[in-house]
Amino acid sequence: MIGAALILPIGLTAQDASVKYAGTITADDMRSKLTILASDEFGGRETGTEGQKKASQFLEEFYQKIGLAGPVEGTYRQKFNMYQSNWENVYVKTKKGKIMNGEGYIFAGNANMSKEMRLATAYLGEVNADTDFTPYKDMGVIIIGANREAMTNMNEAGVKAVFIASADDEQFTNRLPRFVRAFMNGRLRFDAEPGEENIVFYITKSMAADMMATSVEKLEDPASVKNRNVRFKIQETRKTIETENMMAFLEGTDLKDEIVVISSHYDHIGQNEDGSVINNGADDDGSGTTGVMEIAEAFAQAAKEGNRPRRSILFLNVTGEEKGLLGSAYYADNPIFPLENTVNNLNIDMIGRIDPEHEESGNSDYVYVIGSEKLSSHLKIISEYANITYTGLDLDYRYDDPNDRNRFYYRSDHYNFAKNGIPIIFYFNGTHADYHRPTDTVDKIAFEVMAKRAQLVFHTAWILANRDERTPVDREDDMDYGSR
Repeated sequence: MIGAALILPIGLTAQDASVKYAGTITADDMRSKLTILASDEFGGRETGTEGQKKASQFLEEFYQKIGLAGPVEGTYRQKFNMYQSNWENVYVKTKKGKIMNGEGYIFAGNANMSKEMRLATAYLGEVNADTDFTPYKDMGVIIIGANREAMTNMNEAGVKAVFIASADDEQFTNRLPRFVRAFMNGRLRFDAEPGEENIVFYITKSMAADMMATSVEKLEDPASVKNRNVRFKIQETRKTIETENMMAFLEGTDLKDEIVVISSHYDHIGQNEDGSVINNGADDDGSGTTGVMEIAEAFAQAAKEGNRPRRSILFLNVTGEEKGLLGSAYYADNPIFPLENTVNNLNIDMIGRIDPEHEESGNSDYVYVIGSEKLSSHLKIISEYANITYTGLDLDYRYDDPNDRNRFYYRSDHYNFAKNGIPIIFYFNGTHADYHRPTDTVDKIAFEVMAKRAQLVFHTAWILANRDERTPVDREDDMDYGSR
């Protein structure tokens, strides 16, 4: 069989050991850890907040307790600063008066103006990559819907500002609270300066009509809408955010210079300003972080009992995932261990729930496995071997389809390892109605299947850490990393 040819045989003793230590990953243990991590005390764990600091302390104390080493100059913390821009002092004037950012629209660019701008603006309606934008140099344009190629062409043509109107005002309004959280005061970056000026607003169709002093109905005929002067002002305020990735290290034996990274993100989206609504993120990604903790504890116990892995293992809990995979990007740019020595990344992001499709079918014993064969023909086979031998889950690969519109391959921390040529697996339970909402709570977690999913990661890591050969990078990922 091809699987037997690619996977070096593991002796019965090693298999027995793998089963023994995987058995320490239990639903009850996961419940006790996640109940703390996803509690109100941690305030939603938003990057740089007191709640995130409490979560980092929780992780540090746990890793100390189980006897794993701190690999960052003797500590468990990879500290770094990021910078946060606040865009509350942004307004646009329409026939209804001055409208502040977040009140029906969102500013999603970079700029900092000392005075109000008055800009001739044209309504173009729907555009495409072939639209000629040269007549609109140094002007503003209002378009319906975002088109990546068209946006690039507008920038090259010298369009000064772009107002992207939603095709569906009701849908946009429903999503606006999420946009406010993400764009108005939630954007973080590594550089102190915000970068090149980029004036982009997301607005409703009705706001577009107000800006152009017309009606929504008349927008159906762009040629009939006259150019108007639009007034707006964008002012940025900035603060420094101190944060940290958390990590613990288990040194291997004869192959200790090679590293297997098991990761999760421990941040979430936080709470509203007065703390009355907390997004505890039990599934996203309290479940993955709890999984990493349980796997770390299983490996630590194995090492204490004389079953230390051949390769070293780094247990990595990153911050800033919800801000754009920033913590893992920082690690990839500033690795504690050389990336060329990093054999694999097994990333766990949301393993505690059952998505609606599987709830309807009654099949809870599943997990979405993403990216396992993008860079290595061997890794998927190893993963399936571990599953067939130990856990018997239904491994669902639908999100590996390059045409899948969700593009989950780009949306968690494994991405920053994959783009550096490191074979990855991303474990995921799918989305649900509580995703990024205050209702993502511990009482909805399916702990039995969560434990089984974590056991699969453990068994896979056990094999990867003990094989004679590292998984080869023998495939070229042809997906467009730049289009995340």
